Amino acid sequence: MALELLDITASGLAYICLGGFVVVFSLFSLLMKDKLYLNEVVLGTAFGIVIGPYAGNIFDPRSWSSSEGSQNITLEVMRIVLATGLFAIGIELPNNYMWKHAKSLSAMVIPTMAAGWLIIGGILRALFPRLSYVSCLAIAACLTPTDPIICAAIVGGKFAVKHVPVNLRRILSAESAANDGLAYPFLSISIYLTVESSKKVAFGKWFLVGWLYQVILGVVLGLVMGFVFSHLFQLSKRKGFIDRESYVAQYIAMSFLTVGVARTIGSDDLLAAFAAGSAMSWDGHFNEQIEGEIFASVIDLVLNCACFIYIGAWLPFKDFNMPSLGIEPWRLTVLLISVALLRRIPPIMLLYKWIPEISSWQEALFSGHFGS
Repeated sequence: MALELLDITASGLAYICLGGFVVVFSLFSLLMKDKLYLNEVVLGTAFGIVIGPYAGNIFDPRSWSSSEGSQNITLEVMRIVLATGLFAIGIELPNNYMWKHAKSLSAMVIPTMAAGWLIIGGILRALFPRLSYVSCLAIAACLTPTDPIICAAIVGGKFAVKHVPVNLRRILSAESAANDGLAYPFLSISIYLTVESSKKVAFGKWFLVGWLYQVILGVVLGLVMGFVFSHLFQLSKRKGFIDRESYVAQYIAMSFLTVGVARTIGSDDLLAAFAAGSAMSWDGHFNEQIEGEIFASVIDLVLNCACFIYIGAWLPFKDFNMPSLGIEPWRLTVLLISVALLRRIPPIMLLYKWIPEISSWQEALFSGHFGS
């Protein structure tokens, strides 16, 4: 009985923390975003740390399950939040945006990611000499993509609309969505080079699995699902079978469906979600039906708050200082600064002249820094 009461109290406190944060943040959201330039991502993470096991000990996600179970729960939470955000970006980009700006995105995404991957791999090797360079590249692959949710802080809101050119906001949104899924080939080649007996076998599997099965199939799957359901929704609309609210619900429903299908066949679910969103808004019909609706923004806010409170409470601070493995706070601090300064800024500064949406070196610097 006592244990049941403790469980009820713990879950109640967790709900109070999440709901209370959203309520309080909402009361001062305009002040935070437009005056202090702080969004729910930074504040949610900080709040999660405060109520987490290393401070208030009110909310501890790791206590829900074993270590392996906790990892799986965290993975699925992040997957859903990311997939929903990526699908929303695909929906909200203008008609045919990915096709019209494919050349710019190709120049901005692949070379920038490749350069950042190699640079951060080298820095990791220098900071953690116990690791091989291939192992460092595997870690660097996880640090290479930008975060579409965090990127939203500089492409949305009154400050962004007033100070950031629309072409720059859109290209940063599209890039952050595309490179999230495209990080997989960088990770897979590092893993294959580690576990396979020969480089020939490693590169063969990288091409067949990392590119064809994961990336290409994931994009094709998302596009097909997006186009098929877009036409089905249009047919249902003409027949008078669907209402406006049902269109808005697709932000969640189509995200879940696309991720579920992609996960079932083992393809890249994040790229599939983004491709599905882009395909559904290809001809503008879907955008017309949801114009003026704010439910998607509400869902986005609540998901982001919950996600980053969870991350803040989940962070394993005790693992940030393990001298026996060469992990020390000063090394991690140097790594953080290096990632912020060197992962994107140098490649973008070199490549921006081939990206029409970036018209000056100042915009290139902005894209390189704030896109990280």
